[in-house]
Order: sequence, then structure tokens, then C-alpha cells
Amino acid sequence: MSPFYALADTADPQAWADAAVLAEPGEAIFVPHGPRTAPPGWEMTFRGEAVQFVGNDVDPGDHPEPIVLTTADVPEMIDLVRRTDPGPFLSRTIELGRYVGIRRRGALVAMAGERMRPSGWSEISAVCTDPAYRGQGLASGLVGSVIAAIDARGEVPFLHVKGDHPEAIGLYHKMGFTERKRCIFGIYRPIGQPWNAAASAGR
Repeated sequence: MSPFYALADTADPQAWADAAVLAEPGEAIFVPHGPRTAPPGWEMTFRGEAVQFVGNDVDPGDHPEPIVLTTADVPEMIDLVRRTDPGPFLSRTIELGRYVGIRRRGALVAMAGERMRPSGWSEISAVCTDPAYRGQGLASGLVGSVIAAIDARGEVPFLHVKGDHPEAIGLYHKMGFTERKRCIFGIYRPIGQPWNAAASAGR
């Protein structure tokens, strides 16, 4: 569903051993504020900045009603994510919330949805548009639709953008989102079978 992990202490080897029990062999995990150097038994495949925005008073604006995406649309959703790189989206991420999209000539060309939902908040996720259809306001329209649904529940929208996506950062500033903080995310992958999962689970 989602590759995000929370470690009580990223400097504690036991925390990484516990994470390895949860991860599939070779699975990449996303760790906020992870160490610059991978711990023993792990390799770091990425470390970069993300910008966290909150939308306390964002006007969803006028937007066409998008289609609601279902599990039948997941193969196309994953393909769109691979081509646009908005962030992680896996085969069961759609189960975390409502995802909407826009089709042109039958093909899915833009989408957005909701992922993590801590109490009172809802994260806007997987906002992406096929490069051939950018500049038409599809992303902002979809985000507006998602915000309207979040507002209707009395929740506050928030989202994360990769630090090297200036166009997306500019879009959210323009829409009225407020930058809350800059976060560092590391992606780590277990090397082989570094931990005895059965023994760790029995502790």
C-alpha cells in the first residue's frame, strides 16, 4: 500500500532490525530524516528534500467533475505514475482513499487522490499529468476536486512535493497552499537477508 516507515530512532540498529522484519526481502522503504549513510545490512538508493504544504484556506475553485478511479484503473494509474514521477504509488495505494482522474480519448491522462489521513487531516497524493496534456489546468482542477471532498469532511488538506519539482511547488503556492516545512526523505533497501526475521519477531 505505502512504503513509508517510521523509526523511533534512526540511529538505533534495533529499529532497523525491526523495520527489516516488516519489509519484504529487497523492498525499498521511505524513512523521513533517515541517516546520510545506510546502516549495516542496508543500502541507500535515494536521499532528497520534499516540501510539505498545508491548505487551511485554499479555495477549491471551479473544476469539472472528474471520474472516480477504481481498482480496475490501477494498471493505468501505475503507468502514469511511472511516466511522471509524482512519488510512490503502489498496486494497493488506491485502498487508502478516493482517487479521481481525467481521461482523453479513453486514456488516463491526469489523476490525484488521498493517501495518509491522520485525525483531522487528509494528504493529497499522486498528483500527475501526462506531459502531452500539461498546461491545461488538469492538475489544479483535480486538486480542487480533492480539496472540496476534504473540506466537506471538515478536514485540512496537506501534501508533499519533491524539492526538485519547481513547477509543482509554484502551482501549490499559486493555489494558496502554505509551505509548512522542508523534509528529508531517504530510501533504503535491505541487502539480501541481513536480519533473522523469525528470531527478531520472537523477541
